[in-house]
Amino acid sequence: MTSEREAWRALWALVIGFFMILVDTTIVTVANPSIQRGLHTGTNSVIWVTSAYLLAYAVPLLITGRLGDRYGPKRIYLVGLVIFTLSSLACGLADALPGSGIGNLIAARGVQGIGAALMTPQTMAVITRTFPAAKRGSAMALWGATAGVASLLGPLLGGVLVDGPGWEWIFFVNVPIGVGAFIAARALVPDLETHSHTFDWLGVALSGLGMFGLVFGLQEGQSHDWVAWIWVCIGGGVALLVVFVLTQGRGGREPLLPLKLFKDRNFSLANATIASVGFMVTSAFIPIAYFFQVVLGLSPTQSALMTAPSAVATMVLARVAGKLTDAVHPRYLVVPGTLLVSASLWLYSLLMAPGASILALLVPSLMLGVGSAFMWGPISSTATRNLPLQDSGAGAGVYNTTRQIGSVLGSAAIATLIANRLAAHMPAGFGASQGQSSAGLQLPAALQGGFATAMSQTLVLPAVVVLAGTLVAAFFVRPLHLRDGAQGPSKRSVREARP
Repeated sequence: MTSEREAWRALWALVIGFFMILVDTTIVTVANPSIQRGLHTGTNSVIWVTSAYLLAYAVPLLITGRLGDRYGPKRIYLVGLVIFTLSSLACGLADALPGSGIGNLIAARGVQGIGAALMTPQTMAVITRTFPAAKRGSAMALWGATAGVASLLGPLLGGVLVDGPGWEWIFFVNVPIGVGAFIAARALVPDLETHSHTFDWLGVALSGLGMFGLVFGLQEGQSHDWVAWIWVCIGGGVALLVVFVLTQGRGGREPLLPLKLFKDRNFSLANATIASVGFMVTSAFIPIAYFFQVVLGLSPTQSALMTAPSAVATMVLARVAGKLTDAVHPRYLVVPGTLLVSASLWLYSLLMAPGASILALLVPSLMLGVGSAFMWGPISSTATRNLPLQDSGAGAGVYNTTRQIGSVLGSAAIATLIANRLAAHMPAGFGASQGQSSAGLQLPAALQGGFATAMSQTLVLPAVVVLAGTLVAAFFVRPLHLRDGAQGPSKRSVREARP
């Protein structure tokens, strides 16, 4: 039996690698122009540097979660970490390796995504299997705070490295971190009991092909003007996923996706809520970053620094959120948290105008961080608290798949909406590509108002989507560990939660 002290050591070891893979989801965003210049390639090719990672990350998550149940989460995590670290090195050396530099980079990013997919579900599975249900909230708060801070710090770290040693270092920096994470996980993460699951190979094929069709279609839709074959990919992917779910409900062979997990109301609602959060995280930063760089004329590093209050607030309040997550009905944390996040995006939208005050724009950033602290961890804890131990990997795979689908939907939707709003408010012929090429260079004063209005209106979409997540979270039910006479937080638990 793992002691609580040993469980915390294991979690801290896993958090290092988890932070690294989530940072890599967003760190490339600010490096795209430098990569394009350095590898002498076009915009469509450099976009695939991110698309390949997200595609390879999202597609196998259902399968990799189940692999952790079958072969042990520590073993699968370490395999994924080795793949991720070596592919990071290959990314940084892309231009020095034989062949096309951009081709090498895209291929290495795809392998990097596979490594990330192997690692991510195992972090949640270890928490579920090493912490008792009544203590899991604090652990999930750390997991959630890591996810929130990583998504905010990715662009900042990317800007600093690109403006300093060069774009290659956004990948090279993973190598020493990966080595340290491997040593820590090898020493501190326990070898947990494995479960002799049979593998549903039909389910593997259906879920893999279905996820590929859906994610690929959503990622590529905007760049291909949503032509017919894109809709065939999306429709085919959805159809295969529907068939996959139907086959999982039949008797006989053990399913890849245990549908019994969805009998837990909080698990189902938490998955819907985290999809809205994933949508928001991917989509909200894009119009905000465009506004900072194209209208206010900030550099990539300066615009990323504008998110610093969010990261600091999330880190500072993570312990508070964790303590309360173990003592309070989850809706009392998630609903205010997501409401505050939505409100911060509305405030950003209202402030987006030429000549906007930098100090004023730090206020919604702070609000976003405070709301995030009471959003990520409590949602994760609510999803996993009642999972059967033998299905912890499968549940973590479902949860992270849902989050990634939300992220891909957000990326596709925001790209389409940005193009639409720019067409409505900017001169004919000005589109998203012009806005991207102008990043870091302030537009002429005559064009700033229209561009700011377009970005402001675009930001309403993630604000509305995360508000929908708030409505879903309002239907969370009281967790089992709080039902035995516990009607809310004790005075002691609230006092201990204060920083």
